[in-house]
Amino acid sequence: ICIIVSSVWPHKVIIVGLDNAGKTTILYQFLMNEVVHTSPTIGSNVEEIVVKNTHFLMWDIGGQESLRSSWNTYYSNTEFIILVVDSTDRERLAISKEELYRMLAHEDLRKAAVLIFANKQDMKNCMSAAEISTYLTLSSIKDHPWHIQSCCALTGEGLCQGLEWMTSRAGLR
Repeated sequence: ICIIVSSVWPHKVIIVGLDNAGKTTILYQFLMNEVVHTSPTIGSNVEEIVVKNTHFLMWDIGGQESLRSSWNTYYSNTEFIILVVDSTDRERLAISKEELYRMLAHEDLRKAAVLIFANKQDMKNCMSAAEISTYLTLSSIKDHPWHIQSCCALTGEGLCQGLEWMTSRAGLR
């Protein structure tokens, strides 16, 4: 008797961004398709999301300043970085940019693809995905596949398009 065990290795994803950007809200929109009221993440939340038979193990990592220095402990074997940017938080966009380029320079993330969610697109005076892309100088990133997607974590708008981009990239790995 031959028993074939098919194992599906999930693609490891880290969801990062500054505190209050919407990381946890996005994670639970993926998982349950509903808004879950969250409190600041201390440490991480981990959930498996399946999209068209593609398994993603998503690590939502706390974004408070005191926690950012420990992000690198999550980098090993990461295939996708989801950077969540609060499109209304112009004052801290420079910090998001700094963190993004610090991650991209890290050896453990040299093969990771990057999805940037320009969150809170439902808010007045928010920056567009194009404005955020320009500010983050995404066009200068040549050694990582990247995609920026405007979204609203509360309604789920734009999140599926981001996941579809990741799913299409996952097949190439």
